[in-house]
Amino acid sequence: MKNIAVIGAGTMGNGIAHVFAQNGYQVNIIDISQNALERALATIDKNLERLLSKERISSEDKSNTINNLKTFTSISEGVKNADLVIEAATENVDLKLKIFKQIDEEAPKNAILASNTSSISITKIAAATSRPEKVIGMHFMNPVPIMKLVEIIRGYSTSDEVTDTIMELSKKLKKVPVEVNDYPGFIANRILMPMLNEAIYSLYEGVAGVYEIDTVMKLGMAHPMGPLQLADFIGLDVCLSILNVLYEGFGNSKYAPCPLLVNMVAAGKLGAKSGEGFYDYSGSRKAENIAKQFV
Repeated sequence: MKNIAVIGAGTMGNGIAHVFAQNGYQVNIIDISQNALERALATIDKNLERLLSKERISSEDKSNTINNLKTFTSISEGVKNADLVIEAATENVDLKLKIFKQIDEEAPKNAILASNTSSISITKIAAATSRPEKVIGMHFMNPVPIMKLVEIIRGYSTSDEVTDTIMELSKKLKKVPVEVNDYPGFIANRILMPMLNEAIYSLYEGVAGVYEIDTVMKLGMAHPMGPLQLADFIGLDVCLSILNVLYEGFGNSKYAPCPLLVNMVAAGKLGAKSGEGFYDYSGSRKAENIAKQFV
């Protein structure tokens, strides 16, 4: 594999493009927004400059990485020579199905099609294409250039050959791939999201405050980040979306999103990206004060 196409120039898309380009692959970043593409290149340049300042890469490494990147606003142009297409668009099933139908038509017939989805069924995505055996999940963790894990998700029809190829490719990116089967939430979010949801319930029910909940998990359980801070970092809307996938997929009440989470998302308090969540990122005010408005 030499030519990689990444669809989506957001946080995950630009991180995935960065990692492939830094490891010598030719990468096309595709997004309908030219502004998003420009922001993606600026972010990659900034992250490379940080690595350069820490002497983790050389000036030549940075230059080569930038030269390995091209941008496109057209899917058909961006994927026409791809060996692997990775979709990293918004976590919306209808949008993903639409994208996969198009890339199935436009990408070379031997190309592998992957999704960076954190929870949506790979089997369902694959069924929208004429090559379900070549569709697989590559769930990178954020921030992609730093986090080592990649969840490799096999759909019902994903072939052994494609799975082995993507496992080996992930290792070439200096990542640690873990193969999982296609069930709601896969492994990472099936375990993580109920924990975050329980932390939110604990706040909602007045068991403890934000600082106390996060401190217990950081100092008592050696987590690098408390669950409420992590939820803010992921995005409360993303957490809610994944919990809904788990709840609908298993029909088990233990996955039901906390009403506080539902109300905060409805109010636009999405975490770090919106400036407010369980913490107020415009100041020092904690979310136990903000949250009272939405209980």
